[in-house]
Amino acid sequence: PRTPSVRHLRRPINDHLHRGRAFLPLTFARKGQHIGGRNNSGQIRVRHRGGGHKRRIRIVDFHRNDPGRHTVERIEYDPGRSAHIALLSNDETKRKSYIVAAQGMRAGESVESFRSGVLPRQLLESLGGSRDAGMVAAKTAWRGNCLPLHMIPTGTLVYNVALRKGGKAQLCRSAGTFAMVIGRPGDVERRKLGNHGAEDEEAGLLEDGEERAEREIERDREANGKNGKNGKGGKEELYVAVRLKSGEVRRIHRDACATIGTASNSNNNRRQLGKAGRSRWLGIRPTVRGVAMNACDHPHGGGRGKSKGNVQPVSIWGKLTKGGFKTRKKRNINRFVVQARPRKINEAKSQPKKKERAKAKAK
Repeated sequence: PRTPSVRHLRRPINDHLHRGRAFLPLTFARKGQHIGGRNNSGQIRVRHRGGGHKRRIRIVDFHRNDPGRHTVERIEYDPGRSAHIALLSNDETKRKSYIVAAQGMRAGESVESFRSGVLPRQLLESLGGSRDAGMVAAKTAWRGNCLPLHMIPTGTLVYNVALRKGGKAQLCRSAGTFAMVIGRPGDVERRKLGNHGAEDEEAGLLEDGEERAEREIERDREANGKNGKNGKGGKEELYVAVRLKSGEVRRIHRDACATIGTASNSNNNRRQLGKAGRSRWLGIRPTVRGVAMNACDHPHGGGRGKSKGNVQPVSIWGKLTKGGFKTRKKRNINRFVVQARPRKINEAKSQPKKKERAKAKAK
């Protein structure tokens, strides 16, 4: 490296990105005092914000309501998000739009939106009038295509996932993120009911085929009853189970949209800015440690040497920063979460139990 700043610089190579300006009709200027982390009265509400290069905000289509075939004209860098964006052009109307690009998407490819759930006449003719789910998925579940969740095969990776029917994409929009369609929530509930421990697994292995079938039916009924359907079906068919990158399993409406593939720029988390100036270009101001402040400015400030005064690590407002300060209440449980994401607290509690099981097996 020629300079110290280049010595530690690490950034992904993206030779396929467009080098010119953005499509101006789909952008607007980023102006206002919110850039410095201030509210409408000029008070700082978000620290460490300010400065940075001038930007234009890209208007990205998260609804994908426009049907028909679209051609990818180019892949662009977007300063407002970590993933890359793709400029699309409708083959019939020539209308331009931006979408979050999928990993591996390049200029010249064709994408299509089947969000309405209605298949085009040409597609039906190519299928010979058949509406078999596997044949339809083979023609529609391609990278960059937008489909309702009930048309996406189980095990498919998706991004730009909507939470509501007719709503815009809200989940898995940043670089390299994805979710997996794993089936209906009843299947997940049945698995949870069947995984109570090693005894249940051993009993399932020893029982005959007919007994196992009866047991599966009972578990399905229990899962349906738990969801409020009393075993009659109905509402369960309206939802699809999706596993997010964090490990959380959610149930989402079957008509909510998702895009096939993975969000682009998957190597974004491996980048290193290399110097402080690049952070300033991005609008990130320096962060001062509390130990380096005066006692009047931070609970950790003051004293002789690098000592925070034998106090618990707290924020500048005196709130605990390393656990112990909880903001979520147990009564506000999200009913759409089938299985919560694994947490470090739960893992620490489960470690002694694992050790006990290991000792019991060794004996």
